[in-house]
Amino acid sequence: MADSSAVHVVDDDDAVRDSVVFLLETAGMSVTSYVSPSELLEMVARGGCGCVITDVRMPEMDGIELVRRIKAIDEDTPVVVITGHGDVPLAVEAMKAGAADFIEKPFDEETLLAAVQSALNRTSGDHAERQAIRGRLEQLSTREREVLQGLVEGQPNKVIAYHLGISPRTVEVYRAKAMTKMGADSFAELVRMVMLAGPPYAAPQNKS
Repeated sequence: MADSSAVHVVDDDDAVRDSVVFLLETAGMSVTSYVSPSELLEMVARGGCGCVITDVRMPEMDGIELVRRIKAIDEDTPVVVITGHGDVPLAVEAMKAGAADFIEKPFDEETLLAAVQSALNRTSGDHAERQAIRGRLEQLSTREREVLQGLVEGQPNKVIAYHLGISPRTVEVYRAKAMTKMGADSFAELVRMVMLAGPPYAAPQNKS
């Protein structure tokens, strides 16, 4: 029988995988680990439930592609992506693929535990959360929304600054204000909020 409270960890790095498993088990969680993304996908296809934790850099399949495949099988399975190579475009790509959260190494133990617990608790309450997030987005100033849109599209601060005719430092100020108004503790959380809000807030990126 599927366990909706189980956590499934996939990482080709034995040390990292064992460390994450130990942390979660110490916190009282039921954990299963996988070396191969293919093994994990077989579990999801069998109707496995719970939360998935994946590294983004793996030889067989990267974490972003794994998120996409998991969501194609079961869109309700939450995925937390961890990486030691995090940057804004990668965070955005992970969120757009459907990741529930994005955490950069080295991460604080409490940060990972909180992300997993939040992912496990996220159910049909998404609709109410979406409405609340849209309400907060409507409270942002026009310039704050413009900066936020640029960030969600993966644009560096200097590119956003150029397009808006402001300084990169001012972009940082607007980003900080937006995070405060949205109640986001991290940029990953801010991106997740915009992705959950959907169009027109999470507008597709322009392709040239």
